[in-house]
Amino acid sequence: MSDVKKVVLAYSGGLDTSVILKWLQDNYQCEIVTFTADLGQGEELEPARQKALKFGIKPENIFIDDLKEEFVRDFVFPMFRANTIYEGEYLLGTSIARPLIAKRQIEIANQTQADAVSHGATGKGNDQVRFELGYYALRPDIKVIAPWREWDLLSREKLLAYAEAAGISIDMKHRNGGAPYSMDANLLHISYEGRHLESPKAEAEESMWRWTVRPEDAPDAPEYLDLEFDKGDIVAINGARMTPAQVLTHLNEVGGKHGVGRLDLVENRYVGMKSRGCYETPGGTIILKAHRAIESITLDREVAHLKDDLMPRYASLIYNGYWWAPEREALQVLINHTQAGVNGWVRVKLYKGSVTVVARDSKNTLFDEQIATFDDDGGAYNQADAAGFIKLNALRLRIAKNAANKRGG
Repeated sequence: MSDVKKVVLAYSGGLDTSVILKWLQDNYQCEIVTFTADLGQGEELEPARQKALKFGIKPENIFIDDLKEEFVRDFVFPMFRANTIYEGEYLLGTSIARPLIAKRQIEIANQTQADAVSHGATGKGNDQVRFELGYYALRPDIKVIAPWREWDLLSREKLLAYAEAAGISIDMKHRNGGAPYSMDANLLHISYEGRHLESPKAEAEESMWRWTVRPEDAPDAPEYLDLEFDKGDIVAINGARMTPAQVLTHLNEVGGKHGVGRLDLVENRYVGMKSRGCYETPGGTIILKAHRAIESITLDREVAHLKDDLMPRYASLIYNGYWWAPEREALQVLINHTQAGVNGWVRVKLYKGSVTVVARDSKNTLFDEQIATFDDDGGAYNQADAAGFIKLNALRLRIAKNAANKRGG
């Protein structure tokens, strides 16, 4: 008999988490609280409540929370202030959602006086690390139950057999070999893994993509967007003020229509293996392009270069589950400080899968047209000054070459 009295389960209402719910009842015999997060995945979440009730979960122990605004405002936007990309391509759509889920799960555990939390991540992937580092950072004494690391339901056949024996409904798509991909969706992205994609040699099927049209089939006319920034975050599109979640929702719709944001990537997982995934991140792709454009005229050169130096480290912290770590929080303070003057507007053109910056301006611009001009600058810049600068920077190179010549090199 387990000493766990109450556990908060991250529960989607799908097959896997329904099996986990029943398995917890059978093996831990404890009170169960279900938590379903609405991060903008575009699915109806109320059925999760009905499924939980069917399992005997008390109504007061069922939490379905709309976290879309918090997700974009407190996680996605702060991440994009750093122009964050993992391994040069991945916009971290799954990674950035996990710390919020962990945070809310711990809040519910504290509210309901639960002594344990549980998740449906496998022992083979990154999400187990992201969830559990979040749990322990926010509540060090919490007990974590990870069924995929405990049970013997390690094959599809065993999982389905357990579900049928427990009376858990199984969609026909599961009976007939399952959905072709393992998918994760939220307001920032949708990801696809498994099945057909497990061979890096196989091209992704066109029927797989859900948010974006094939770039070749996108409209023949480009579309222009004016994006207004305030302290590094987009606050308006084409003059219309929007909340963070509204910004991302709108950019997803427009970007998807123009085939923006598809990615086919083989990434290095935290647990040591390589994994292939396909991603659709139309809104995030537009935001990052526009954000770099507004920074190009508002950030000092060395500050911009410092941010670029730190970004890969920051991206790895998020990818590896260290959102709540002190080093990530310290980096965030620095990043937020750099954004105080990142205000203004950027015009982007969307066309056939591409995002092109065509104009930008800011009251804080550091771009001086009189200095940058190729015409007469009226003495704003003395080109003769460059000679001394070049000689000083070449001094060590000249010394090294002279020394080599004396050695006969």
